[in-house]
Amino acid sequence: MPGTSLISDYLTTLSAQLPEDVVEELADGLDLARQHYLRQGLDPDAAASAALAEFGEPQVIMAAFTRLSPIRHAARRLLATGPVVGACWAGALITGRAWTWPLPSAARPLFGVVLIIVIGLLATAAFGRNYRPVSRSGTAGCVGIGLLDTALIVTVAVALPAVIWPLALAVTASAVRLMFAARVTLRARCSV
Repeated sequence: MPGTSLISDYLTTLSAQLPEDVVEELADGLDLARQHYLRQGLDPDAAASAALAEFGEPQVIMAAFTRLSPIRHAARRLLATGPVVGACWAGALITGRAWTWPLPSAARPLFGVVLIIVIGLLATAAFGRNYRPVSRSGTAGCVGIGLLDTALIVTVAVALPAVIWPLALAVTASAVRLMFAARVTLRARCSV
């Protein structure tokens, strides 16, 4: 069918970056626009071109989906709240004299390395320009932050005999962030 190769090339470009269900919905919209222009008397190639012009360049559509990505917004929120949660933990670990806790010697540097990797993943998601890398790094960053928060909470539960108020505050902050990261990760998993 004339004109459909223009649309299929357009959709192929979009499918390189966007989720399949989004591309299918855009394909339905493009087909409706093409049919509208056909009913107005345009030939098939002109109708396809008019429908594509109405939708805009693929790069513009992909950039808009990236900008509006929920995982991108979640990564930005986690980066923004990270210093607050980190300060809660710093206060709790200092007042709890964490340097005296019976932890394996490799645990502290490993935690630091993982934290740096997670921050990098979240920054890639928060400031990236392409939908798939933003989605993938954001999801990995949310999983990573969830694992770090879980590790902190479990470590404190095992290593510290008494709960002090700075520790309760830090655990609460991590638990809230953990729930947020889990919710975002599940949503992102369903939409990729």
